[in-house]
Amino acid sequence: MKSLGRKLLRVPVCLLVLVVGAAWIRGEPQSALPAPATPAGERAAAPAPGAYRQIMLDVVVTDHSGKPVAGLQQQDFTILDDKRPRTISSFSALAKTRGSEDLPEQAVLVVDAVNTPFDAIAFQREQLDRFLRQLGSELPLPMSVSVLTDKSASQSAASRDGNTLANSLDAAQSGLRIINRAQGFYGAQERFQISLPALNRLVEGVAMQPGRKLVIWVGPGWPLLSGPGMEMMIARKDQAQIFDTIVKLSDLLRQGRVTLYNVDQPGVRESMSREFYYESFLKAVSSANKAQFGNLAIQVLAVQSGGLVLNRSNDVGSSVAACLADGQAFYTLAFEAPAANAPNEYHSLQVKMKKHGLTARTRTGYYAQP
Repeated sequence: MKSLGRKLLRVPVCLLVLVVGAAWIRGEPQSALPAPATPAGERAAAPAPGAYRQIMLDVVVTDHSGKPVAGLQQQDFTILDDKRPRTISSFSALAKTRGSEDLPEQAVLVVDAVNTPFDAIAFQREQLDRFLRQLGSELPLPMSVSVLTDKSASQSAASRDGNTLANSLDAAQSGLRIINRAQGFYGAQERFQISLPALNRLVEGVAMQPGRKLVIWVGPGWPLLSGPGMEMMIARKDQAQIFDTIVKLSDLLRQGRVTLYNVDQPGVRESMSREFYYESFLKAVSSANKAQFGNLAIQVLAVQSGGLVLNRSNDVGSSVAACLADGQAFYTLAFEAPAANAPNEYHSLQVKMKKHGLTARTRTGYYAQP
């Protein structure tokens, strides 16, 4: 049997990059990803060169048990931008209480029928149906349901009624897939080409809407297309396009106030040994020569956006509920960031808490521009 590295030597990686990029182009062939439109609440005009830019962060604070904490004040937070403290220019605390108005946020539940085995899809849909119907008309926030297949991606209207959403999920057929895991690397390549552009289109759609958005992706996500032997096949120009995609998707998620979550069952991935392989790509990519396809994994994007990866439980409904709990209490902070010295300059972000025992979770960084 030929080694994986020798097999990968026959894969046209540059063609893969170009095909993935082409799936995102909207009449602008010079870009792998369309420039994100300005979401509601963001400044429409680009700052003048050298000007400060506002960076807005949605922050979830949890106690030692992981429960969201409400009632904190601005002085309880410190923002570190590349380890430098920044002055908080605006602050708001939002929490859902009995009789309170709806919070300015929504959720999208994505059922991934492209990358999930048939038996796992049936189990997940059954669990989600039970979860939604148990909540009935008491969903914690407006939610829509999207089912991704290798032919289309349907999405229901947003609703606070779990029965309505369960009916929409029942009506959305997973279908018989043309692509399956037995097709090896080329099947994995095709699933990647379907899945990542589908996520981009979904995020583009919700980014234009006001408030915070939680996108919960149910399934193992697309193949990482990374590993021993793969790095040597990515040409420098291909790495540049992968890096461009990383930067633009990161910007789109941040500016659209979209937080990603990944919910999956143990062992659904192709190999148990790769269950947590995505962790190898969690470190932010600061330059094109470090970019790999693994940096675009749904799990990596989720963690970097401030979301969660929940793949250790077979209770899919409880995992989704844990994601939605992030919407019960959160804080929105902003600071003015200085212009970068060079294009796509990566800045790490961290929010420190003054009170002992509290942990803040938000996006892990952003790409600054001159």
